[in-house]
Amino acid sequence: MRVSYAEGYVVPLPERHPFPMTKFALLHDLLLREGLIQPSEVVPPRQADWSDLLYVHTPDYLSRLAEGKLDRQEVRKMGFPWSKKLVVRSRLAVQGTINAALMALEDGVAGNLAGGTHHAFPGHGEGFCVLNDVAVAIRVLERARWIRRALVIDLDVHQGNGTAAIFNGDDVAYTLSIHGAKNYPYRKPPSTVDIGLPDATTDSAYLATLTERLPGIIADAMPDIVFYLAGIDVVKGDRFGRLALSEEGLYARDRCVVQAVRDAHLPLTMLLSGGYAHSPAETARLHAMSHRAVAEVYG
Repeated sequence: MRVSYAEGYVVPLPERHPFPMTKFALLHDLLLREGLIQPSEVVPPRQADWSDLLYVHTPDYLSRLAEGKLDRQEVRKMGFPWSKKLVVRSRLAVQGTINAALMALEDGVAGNLAGGTHHAFPGHGEGFCVLNDVAVAIRVLERARWIRRALVIDLDVHQGNGTAAIFNGDDVAYTLSIHGAKNYPYRKPPSTVDIGLPDATTDSAYLATLTERLPGIIADAMPDIVFYLAGIDVVKGDRFGRLALSEEGLYARDRCVVQAVRDAHLPLTMLLSGGYAHSPAETARLHAMSHRAVAEVYG
């Protein structure tokens, strides 16, 4: 499976910052070591064009982001200290998702070893999300007439509020979010379908909900491509998760999604989204589950 990845996905953060930034490099190394990807399948992205980012984000936000003129409240809401490297990193990750989507249209399945930054809104970043990579990718593909409609399957434990708001009332994207009902964000703009789960939901209840609803949603969406945000913060013990899936349940979830999309003969774009295990290495190990599911389903 071809994947997007660049060393620039990792940028310095202050000591004890809660975001596991090194997970991207650790996942890249782990997938290579396990043979789930080959070196020739790693495609480094360039930085996304500002003109492409303007399909989703406001000129004012992009200008102030580029120039380091975000105010203190905006920086706090974004969750990262501003730096030039952060801006470059965010643009690289957006292009990584654009590239992964194009590769999925060619190959049937592809991934970005980052992405799924679903809390970013047109005019601000939020929740460790600076730019909304999925929204930009969908707009780029739509404008180029590669697709007419996309399905976003967002299984991060946190509802994809930015993506939901961007596509509210827009038929180009059908957005599904299965998330913790009482978890962040506390104001949840409506997705096409929102399924909120109670705290401490375990494998059986989660998988029953997913298997019952997913086939009908894929059929209703009638997409040309699927973006899968395979957040691993649903696993029991995640610092910000509050659900209680086991590792086996996480793998079953990923395999269910991958198999359903392949059965529907749709291109699949794999993205990481969130995850906050006890260490960056453990976070990367859990993120690799979705790639193992791809290897099993696609061979």
